[in-house]
Amino acid sequence: MRKLLKASWWVVALSLSVVLTGGSALGAPVTPPFTHLSSGALHSLAVARDGSLWTWGYNSAGQLGLGTLTNGIYRPTRVPGMSGVIAVAAGGSHSLVLRADGTVWAWGDNAYGQLGDGTQTRRLAPVQVPGLPRAVAIAASSSHSLALMDNGAIWSWGDNTAGQLGDGTRTSRLSPVKVSGLTMMRALTAGNRHSLARRWDGTVWAWGDNGFGQLGDGSTTLREVPVKVAGLTDVTALAAGQNHSLALRTDGTVWAWGWNAYGQVGDGTQTQRLSPVQVAGLTGVTALAVGALHSLALRSDGAVWAWGDNAEGQLGDGTESQRLTPVQVSGLANGMVLSAGSRYSLALRTDGLLWAWGGSGSGELGLGITIWKFSPVPVVGLTDVVSLAGGYLSSVALRSDGTVWGWGQDGHGPVGSSASFSAVPTRVPGLQDIVSLGTGSTHSLALGADGSAWAWGENGYGQLGDGTTTRRHYPVQVLGLSDVVALDGGGNFSVALRSDGTVWAWGDNWCGQLGDGTTMSRSSPVQVLGVTDVVAVAAAGYHALALRSDGTVWGWGYNYAGQLGDDSHSARLIPARIEGLTDVMAVSADGLHSLALGLDGTVQAWGDVIGYFPGASSVIQFFPTRVPGLTQVVTLVAGAHHALALRSDGTLWAWGLNNGGQLGDGTYLVSHSPGKVTGLMGTALLAAGEYHSLALRTDGTVSGWGANYKGEVGDGTAPFFTRPVRIP
Repeated sequence: MRKLLKASWWVVALSLSVVLTGGSALGAPVTPPFTHLSSGALHSLAVARDGSLWTWGYNSAGQLGLGTLTNGIYRPTRVPGMSGVIAVAAGGSHSLVLRADGTVWAWGDNAYGQLGDGTQTRRLAPVQVPGLPRAVAIAASSSHSLALMDNGAIWSWGDNTAGQLGDGTRTSRLSPVKVSGLTMMRALTAGNRHSLARRWDGTVWAWGDNGFGQLGDGSTTLREVPVKVAGLTDVTALAAGQNHSLALRTDGTVWAWGWNAYGQVGDGTQTQRLSPVQVAGLTGVTALAVGALHSLALRSDGAVWAWGDNAEGQLGDGTESQRLTPVQVSGLANGMVLSAGSRYSLALRTDGLLWAWGGSGSGELGLGITIWKFSPVPVVGLTDVVSLAGGYLSSVALRSDGTVWGWGQDGHGPVGSSASFSAVPTRVPGLQDIVSLGTGSTHSLALGADGSAWAWGENGYGQLGDGTTTRRHYPVQVLGLSDVVALDGGGNFSVALRSDGTVWAWGDNWCGQLGDGTTMSRSSPVQVLGVTDVVAVAAAGYHALALRSDGTVWGWGYNYAGQLGDDSHSARLIPARIEGLTDVMAVSADGLHSLALGLDGTVQAWGDVIGYFPGASSVIQFFPTRVPGLTQVVTLVAGAHHALALRSDGTLWAWGLNNGGQLGDGTYLVSHSPGKVTGLMGTALLAAGEYHSLALRTDGTVSGWGANYKGEVGDGTAPFFTRPVRIP
C-alpha cells in the first residue's frame, strides 16, 4: 500500500493559452482537446478550446463543481454551466475559474472563506466571487485565493493565519481584500501558506509563512506584507510548492529557494535555502509547475524535467527514487503545458494528447482507474484535431480526415452515440467530408463539403432543424437546406448562410433570435426576414449578425450589452440595420463587442468594448463609435480583449487589454486608443489570440508577441514578449 500524503498541499500552475480568433495566413492550427490545466491536492481542472470546463479526481468537498459529493470521478467530466473560461486554479479542496468577462468563480471547501463569497458555506457548484474589479489571472492554495486585476493590483481572500493574504494582518477574510503596496504586477502564484507575485520590471515579491525560507528574503521571518525576493531580476514566471518556490528568468534558467528535504530545490543538496539558488543543469526552460514536494520544468525543445520527491512516481522517470537534481521525464516529448498536483503530474503535448503520471488513489490522473504510474501514460484524447466545439456536458472534435468525434453525457448534450455516456472519444457515425463544426449549448452542427447541414443532440426547441423536437443520438440532416456555406449555433438556436446570400435560422426564438418577426420557436429552418446578399453570419448567445455585400451590417435578437449597435437594450425580432455603418468590408467580433472596417479605412466598434475609447465612462458602446486615430486601415482583427489594425502604409496599430504584452508596445499597460507596434514595417496579414498577436510580413517571415506560456508566440523561449520577435 502506498504511503499517505506527507502534507496537505496544492498549488496552481496558471497557464496562459490562446485561440486564434482573427483571419490568418498561418493556416488552421492543430487544436488540443484541452488548452489550460491546473492540479490541486487530489483533483484537476482543464479547459477545452471552446471555453468549457472539465474536472476529475477527489470530490469530498464538492471541488469538482458537479453539484454532488460523489467521490472518485476517474475521467474528465464537464462542469455544467461553465463557459468562456480562460484560466483555472485548483486549490486543496476548492477551485477557481476566470472567465473571459473578467469575473472569478469559485466552489468547494469554504471553511476559511477561500471562495470569497462572504460566507463559510461549502459550495457544490460555481458561485461568483463578488466585489472584484476585472481580473486577468488567478491562483489558489490550500485555503486561500488570489486574483490579479487588469490595473496590476492583487486581491486575496481566505485563510490568513500566516499573513498569506498580504494585507498587513493575520485575520482571515471571507471576501477579497487588496494586497498592501503592490502595483503594476504581472503574475502571481500561491504555495501552501505563502504567496508570490512578479512585477512588470521582473522583480519578485513574497509574503506569508517563511519558516523554511520560502519567501526568499534571506530570513525565516513571517511577512504580513510583501517583501522583495533577494537578488532576483528578469523573472518571467513563478511557481510555489508546499514550502518551496521557483522562478524562471528570461535567460531560461530556473532559480529555487525554501524547504529542500526531498531535493525539491534541485541544487544537488538537501540543504534549506533562504535565498534563491540556481537549479542545477537546466537551461532553455519555458515553463514551470510545482507539486507538494516535487518540481517540473518544460524546456524549449519540448522535453520535461523533474526533481524532488518521487515516492508516488511523480517525477515520471520510471522509478520511485528521490532526485536532488533534474532528471528527464521518460518517453515524453513535444510538451506544451505542465501542471503538478500534490503527488502527480500532468503534461499537455502539442499533438493534443494529455499525459499523466504519479499517484492516482482518487482518480487524479484521469485514466479511469486508481493505479500509480511511474512513467507518463496518455489520458484518452485525440490527435490531428483541427476544430473543437463543446456542448453542455459533451464535446465534439473535427479531425483533419473530415471525421467527427464526440464524448460526454448524451442525456444533456451531443455525443453521437446511442450510449447514455461515453468516457472516451467515439466517432460520430454517418459523417464524412465535414469541413466545419458549430455548437449551441446542447446541440452540435456540422457542415459537409457538399453544402449539406447536419445536427444532433438536444432538440427541445427544434434546434436540430429536422422538423421534430426529438433528441437525436446520431446526426440528422437539417431539412430543406442545401448549398450551405457557413453554420453557427447560439444558445438553443442555429443559423446558416446559403450560397445565394440568404440566411436561415431555427430553434429557440424567445427574443427574436431567428429573425422571422416572431418569438415562436421553429423546428425546421425559416428564412431570416429582410436581409439578403449576405456574405457572413455569426450567432452568439441569443443574437445574430449578418454582413451584406453592400457593406451594411444587420443584427437581431437579444441586445443586453448593446451588441446590436442600435443605442438600446431592446431586442429585435427581425434584422435591423446597424445605423452609422456603411461601406463595411469586414467585421470581427467576440461575444460582447464587434468591430467593423470601412472601405474608407476607418474602424467602428460597439457593444462591450472594455473601454477601448478614451474617456469612456462605461465599457458599453450602444452604437458604433469610431476608434480614434485610425485611418487607411486595410486589415482588422479582434482578439479576446484587444484589437489589431494594419494600415496601407504597412504600419501596425494595437489597442485594448495588454496583460500579456499582446499590444507589442514594450509594456503591459492597457491602451484605450491605438498605439503603433514598432519594428513591423511590411506587414501583410494579421492574427490575434486571447493574449498574443501574430503578423505575416511581405518577405514571408512571421513575427509574434504577447503571452508565450504555451509557445503561442512560436519562438520557444520566454513566456512573454512585449515587442515583436521573429519566429524561426
